Amino acid sequence: METSGYLSNSFDGLHSNDEDDDEMVDIAGATLDFSSSDDVPPLCSGDFDEFSSRRVSMNGHGPSQMVDPLDDPLPGVGTYEDFNTIDWVREKSKDRDRHREITHKSRESTVALLLRISDAFSGWLLMLLVGLMAGALAGGIDIAAHWLTDMKEGVCLNGFWFNHEHCCWTSSEPTFQERDRCPQWQSWAELFSGTSTGALAYSLNYLMYILWALLFSFLAVTLVRAFAPYACGSGIPEIKTILSGFIIRGYLGKWTLITKTITLVLAVSSGLSLGKEGPLVHVACCCANILCHLFTKYRKNEAKRREVLSAAAAVGVSVAFGAPIGGVLFSLEEVSYYFPLKTLWRSFFAALVAAFTLRSINPFGNSRLVLFYVEFHAPWHLVELAPFILLGIFGGLWGALFIRANIAWCRIRKTTRLGHYSVVEVVLVTGLTALLAFPNSYTRMSGSELISELFNDCTLLDSSQLCGYKQLPNISDTGVGNTLGDRPAGEALYTALWQLALALLFKMMITVITFGMKVPSGLFIPSMAIGAIAGRLLGVAMEQLAYYNHDSLIFKGWCSQGADCITPGLYAMVGAAACLGGVTRMTVSLVVIMFELTGGLEYIVPLMAATMTSKWVADAFGREGIYEAHIRLNGYPFLEPKEEFEQSSLAVDVMRPRRADPALATLTQDGMNVGEVEALVESTHYSGFPVVVSQESQRLVGFVLRRDLLISIDNARKRQEGVVSASQVVFTEHTPPLPPEAPPPLRLRGIVDLSPFTVTDHTAMDITVDIFRKLGLRQCLVTHNVRLLGIITKKDILKHMAQISNRDPDSILFN
Repeated sequence: METSGYLSNSFDGLHSNDEDDDEMVDIAGATLDFSSSDDVPPLCSGDFDEFSSRRVSMNGHGPSQMVDPLDDPLPGVGTYEDFNTIDWVREKSKDRDRHREITHKSRESTVALLLRISDAFSGWLLMLLVGLMAGALAGGIDIAAHWLTDMKEGVCLNGFWFNHEHCCWTSSEPTFQERDRCPQWQSWAELFSGTSTGALAYSLNYLMYILWALLFSFLAVTLVRAFAPYACGSGIPEIKTILSGFIIRGYLGKWTLITKTITLVLAVSSGLSLGKEGPLVHVACCCANILCHLFTKYRKNEAKRREVLSAAAAVGVSVAFGAPIGGVLFSLEEVSYYFPLKTLWRSFFAALVAAFTLRSINPFGNSRLVLFYVEFHAPWHLVELAPFILLGIFGGLWGALFIRANIAWCRIRKTTRLGHYSVVEVVLVTGLTALLAFPNSYTRMSGSELISELFNDCTLLDSSQLCGYKQLPNISDTGVGNTLGDRPAGEALYTALWQLALALLFKMMITVITFGMKVPSGLFIPSMAIGAIAGRLLGVAMEQLAYYNHDSLIFKGWCSQGADCITPGLYAMVGAAACLGGVTRMTVSLVVIMFELTGGLEYIVPLMAATMTSKWVADAFGREGIYEAHIRLNGYPFLEPKEEFEQSSLAVDVMRPRRADPALATLTQDGMNVGEVEALVESTHYSGFPVVVSQESQRLVGFVLRRDLLISIDNARKRQEGVVSASQVVFTEHTPPLPPEAPPPLRLRGIVDLSPFTVTDHTAMDITVDIFRKLGLRQCLVTHNVRLLGIITKKDILKHMAQISNRDPDSILFN
């Protein structure tokens, strides 16, 4: 339990100092300053000013009353330092005690009863506020990103704040062939040169596209570096680590929220191969963490706060995809570490409120929550399961390849000088992306528009290149309603297929180096876009195969000539799910998100088949998803619940001290004075100490945290006269007899955990690991016949598992 975050010279080492520039730590490749915190005000010496005037009355023989933290809780006792893991058991015990006290008082007066009702309702009120705030921010982000994305191509003459679609809404000029053109919207070439055709116009539009992209990305990375380094990346790996009990001060603070909201719009608008869905989970969790400070029971209890953050993760997915049910399942399956039934209900409520808020804002202008809603409902045939499974195999292979390639690139970024030039890297990647993306219409458009284009099926009113089929003479007789039967591909469709193939290669390569840069970057949309392109290509191939071979054994009996047998848009949907599943290893939540996203309820079976296949194929190359891989890359102390521990080692093989190590540092229950305790604390960096009966017997009494010990000693020197270095420290209930001339003792029984979790030296490590996972332990003491032998911390287990996997055990950076 070594914790460098504690300074051992005095209690003042625990106080945060906003002017201290030396308190730096490297997280996710960025060197960050955590001397101040947005989440919890730092402890300072002023916290004890109120006690300074409350000196205990003294007589000539000593104090009339000794201070016991058990009777008078001290500010700071029971709290945690930055980069430490919370004690889940203690936090849940504190909440139970608080609830019992409120229940007991509610029987005594009407006011107390009203307070109890208010306390019970506060959780639902908090969920309401989180849903409203996250939904409003998501709507604003969608509208702003759409506007800035269109600004790269032109401007609205009626008002520069209108995007392309809104600008042409009221115009009567658009034609069927050029429905996106109107006099009110002008490209930059039309604005500067007065013409929209020719080499000059193309060059001007090309140049303005690159310049706007560079400007947006430069602003994004500069704002992140200047105001909130934690605003970079997806945020989901860190959210998973925080929900497991780890504390990262400032990661969910107000500056992170403001910066991530602004820079997310800029990053998405720059045209980089990234999405806003993952960062929206981070934004929603920031909202929840800030609003938690309005309610005492969530502000003062880290475990209760993490219940709210789990619900906020569901809200983030709900507003990102317009999928409230999928958001709840995503939080349960992918993010949350502790997810009780009560949190499930509240997550559903918060996701519902957020979705309703987003629907009220109507950011897409289509009266729906999402941009990808599909209109086709053509049935699929059992024979098509084969290509669906083939898409699942492609998604699994792509997921495994992407994880390895992206982690290798991020490791280069962290271990070389490239990591010191984040602004240059972002600008160069943006320039390369814009330079290669503009000539291809499918890479020039945003990821959301591309997916929407690929998901849709061709109808009589479509003028897209993807609908460039040859027109049959009896076209009116081959379709049903507004749909069309299978037709031979035309020249425009072949051109679109070549462009899609090039777009697939481009996005596969550029996404590898884009994800993980120092700008907000999500992975959902790029992964879905890659899968949708592959699916659409396969869908068109199957469509043409069915058209020209409708009498073959495969198609005979269910696909007649001129019938609408194959739906390429369905293949794009299945491919998108397969690739996203291969990268993230999501299953149930992904299927639910996809059918909420598209409205294609009848396509659950193809989605399930592709998703499970992609997971199985990707797991064959490694069981880690992209978020778990980034957690391991950054060295976060996250004990993966899905990872199996298959070794036959025992607790004695993992515990400290080892045979060659010095003896375990312990405190005796009544045999040490203040000076000896302070010397022990100063000579070590452990964040806690076992308390034993005596150094000879080593019989375990309890466990005391270093932070609580330092706070109590420092406070006793201020509040209790006569406490000196020679004062005896007592961890027992009754003070032992002392000589008359002895200074008053210091009673610290109230800060001792008298029931620490213990295992014997012969306990199997797989059982010990399960105990750590299911109870969220920070440490576990190892005993033999009631005698203390050593200690196992979460970091020890992670190092041991790293050694088993032939990884560097020193890659576990934090306690």
